[in-house]
Amino acid sequence: MPAFWEWTMAKGASSKNSRLVYSTEQGRIKEEKPSEVIAQSDGIVRLHRESKGRGGKGVTLVKGIALPEAELKTLAKALKQVCGTGGTVKDGVIEIQGEQREKLKATLEAKGYTVKISGG
Repeated sequence: MPAFWEWTMAKGASSKNSRLVYSTEQGRIKEEKPSEVIAQSDGIVRLHRESKGRGGKGVTLVKGIALPEAELKTLAKALKQVCGTGGTVKDGVIEIQGEQREKLKATLEAKGYTVKISGG
C-alpha cells in the first residue's frame, strides 16, 4: 500500500462520494463515469411550451421518452430536422426551439408514441 494518497472531492459532494484522482504510486487515475440511468415513463410523451429564463423566446419540451442518452440524441436530431430549427437534450428532456408542438405531435405519433400536448 502506497505511503501517500491524494484525494479530491467533486464540487458539493459529500465525503462518501469522493473519488481518487491521483496516487503517488500510479499517477493520474482516469475518472469513471456513473452508469447511465434511463428515466421511467408512463408511456405518454408530453409536449410542453416554455419561455421562462430564455429571454422571452419559447421552446417546446418533449418529456416522457424513456430511451438511453445516445438514442435520445438521435431522436432529437430527427425532430430538429423535421422542424427546421435547433435544439438540445438536457436531463432526459428534448428541447426544440420555437412553438413546434403540432409538428412534433404528428412526427412522434407516426413513430408510434402516444402524445399529449400540455402547457400554455
